[in-house]
Amino acid sequence: MTAFRLPATTPGARLLGLGSTQPANVVTNDDLAKTMDTSDQWIRDRVGIQSRRVVGDGTLLVEMAAEAGERALKDSGLELSEIDTVIFASCTMPSPIPNGAAQTADRIGISAPAAFDLNAACAGFSYGVGTAAGLIRSGSARHVLVIGAEKLSDWIDWTDRSTAIIFADGAGAAVLGPAPDEASVGVGPVAWGSAGDLAPTIFIKPENNALFQEGQSVFRWATTKIAPVALRAIELAGLTPADIDVFVPHQANLRIVEAIAKKLRKSGAREDMRVADDIILSGNTSSASIPLALDHMRADGRVASGDTVLLVGFGAGLSYAGQVITFP
Repeated sequence: MTAFRLPATTPGARLLGLGSTQPANVVTNDDLAKTMDTSDQWIRDRVGIQSRRVVGDGTLLVEMAAEAGERALKDSGLELSEIDTVIFASCTMPSPIPNGAAQTADRIGISAPAAFDLNAACAGFSYGVGTAAGLIRSGSARHVLVIGAEKLSDWIDWTDRSTAIIFADGAGAAVLGPAPDEASVGVGPVAWGSAGDLAPTIFIKPENNALFQEGQSVFRWATTKIAPVALRAIELAGLTPADIDVFVPHQANLRIVEAIAKKLRKSGAREDMRVADDIILSGNTSSASIPLALDHMRADGRVASGDTVLLVGFGAGLSYAGQVITFP
């Protein structure tokens, strides 16, 4: 039997840099109320959103992805030549071929990396981070750029109040690299799974290529099933809820975010645990929401180097994933 020579493994991965971008075009609740039966108070009461960013100038999805990726690379201090893998998490590419990862890498100037797309919808960034960490730990990759980017405005029926008030555009990215020793590992094991029986609750309608969502069904699922996933991610990392400094869930709905945070605190998380609320001004940006929220929290001084951060993504599929990271 042939014996293969395998690459040297590493203790694990860590985050090295972070970056994000959003369109300049702000759409307020009052703007939406001009074209549909809604109001600012109605939207705030149900989903907590005050405004969202939507592409208004024809910017391509891969252009947003490239800008977020460039910012994460600059933040990491690495050279373009040091990135050997690009993972592009998105559910809103205009077509399945060609993939977004290779196009984005080319726009950034990364030469011939491994490049692939990953579609786990709103859980995409957490899936990407988990995949990147596994590639680094196994020795199959050294420095991985993970991008979550969405242009949901292309897939929304802007007369449908159930979706038009929620979804938005944006991109966020992170650079991951090897940890030199066990004490430096900054990405915990991923807790992930799916509920395929609930696939009909969020899907693209073939008759008009518009997103459909059964809001109440998704709300009930997220508020009952996601807290245990978050607690499992903490357990896999060998920590307790009290160790978590910052909680960054997918920004689906402010009521969902608050409900999950409340359950974590009942399970031992501290009252002073900081909770991302980027949904208020950014809307739901699917796979981009976690890195966007994390980058915005850094800009606001709500997360700092060395903080223990819990990430949890969940959404269409239905798919979910979470992991604990150390903020770089």
